[in-house]
Amino acid sequence: MSIEFLLTSLIIVASPGTGVLYTLSAGLSRGARASVIAAFACTLGIIPHMLAAITGLAAVLHTSAVAFETLKYLGVAYLLYMAWNTLKEKGGLSIDENAAPHSAVRIVTTGILVNVLNPKLSIFFFAFLPQFVSTTEPHAFATMLELSGVFMLMTFVVFAAYGVFAASVRSHIVSRPKVLTWMRRSFAAAFVMLGAKLALADR
Repeated sequence: MSIEFLLTSLIIVASPGTGVLYTLSAGLSRGARASVIAAFACTLGIIPHMLAAITGLAAVLHTSAVAFETLKYLGVAYLLYMAWNTLKEKGGLSIDENAAPHSAVRIVTTGILVNVLNPKLSIFFFAFLPQFVSTTEPHAFATMLELSGVFMLMTFVVFAAYGVFAASVRSHIVSRPKVLTWMRRSFAAAFVMLGAKLALADR
């Protein structure tokens, strides 16, 4: 496994995206435990795309305009739904120290959907993994599985770190309603912008 792969993966994983935003919002709204669960869920959401790339299904998605557009707009709709919930304090950044914690199942379901409903991930894996697997590699399938596993582990660790950090400053935000309102609007706007970016994405 090359240093180039590890560095490239770290840059990709650490870059802000829907998964990072969701994990941060989970940490701010529900604490460290919820943020770790959210990080785990977002990592699980990578699996379908990884398998699609490794088995070649991503090629179908890449060549089928209907399949790509369908999944793309499902993703856009879900991002807008998350923005609305965040803005209305029904999800995302609704911080209430006395509120009942969200169930692990709900956090996991949302986190998985965040990444599953993003067709660009399949194409990313389809384009990304082969760059680090030699054409003469006798066990290419196993090698891609190994690289994907490392990528997923890095995703979980980095996302969890983001979320735990957010949880550590949670108490300072709870006592400042104006800061909370500003952050809630910022997260909602970020989800909208990510949705717009996805809507404009080409195969």
